[in-house]
Amino acid sequence: MFGFNISCEEAKKMLEEESAQLVDVRSPSEFAQGALPNAINLPLNSINQADTILAKDKPIILYCVTGTRTRMAKIQLNNFGFDNVHDLGSFQNYLRCH
Repeated sequence: MFGFNISCEEAKKMLEEESAQLVDVRSPSEFAQGALPNAINLPLNSINQADTILAKDKPIILYCVTGTRTRMAKIQLNNFGFDNVHDLGSFQNYLRCH
């Protein structure tokens, strides 16, 4: 799937109501420079560790800087059996949300 498949409004609602997991797929150094509240850092190059970090029974919302890494992470997570994965794209999409 190309493009982002969840709006900031939908993401915020899922985080409030469904205990969704907000996952930052940027590098640890990018994450250390600032991340969205309550985000989990799971860098794209470590996505194969998702089984030990993320719950398969809860929705996952991915973000990065531009959306390139979220698209790749979503495909990989789906391949690992995570079915409820949403691509927010850039963290800026979340910050601009009203």
